[in-house]
Amino acid sequence: RRVREAVVSTQSTGDRSSVINIYHPQAAMTFEGQKFEGQAAIQGKLTGLPFKTVKHVVTTVDVQPIPGQEAYIVLVLGQLKTDDDPPHGFSEVFTIFNVNGQHVVVNDVFRLALHNG
Repeated sequence: RRVREAVVSTQSTGDRSSVINIYHPQAAMTFEGQKFEGQAAIQGKLTGLPFKTVKHVVTTVDVQPIPGQEAYIVLVLGQLKTDDDPPHGFSEVFTIFNVNGQHVVVNDVFRLALHNG
């Protein structure tokens, strides 16, 4: 729920800097093949993206619990639209763990569904 609220808030305000609060301090992100470790690096990537507006349209969300942990792996498929660009498909996989009573993103892998064929 906390993760969903952060994404919705980011979409409505356009402020990508606040989404960092859902990431664990030592989180890891792979964004289009580039690796980032820690909140500062992830925040730098997210706030440094070249577009001003972004809208996500989620097609499916699949969630599985991680056995023996209060944690989940999540797969999100959908489309995103930035500024005046056409929509692009995307996939994102992340793990969410309960750390000190807060659900936080520990791993995040994001890819656009672009074909360079």
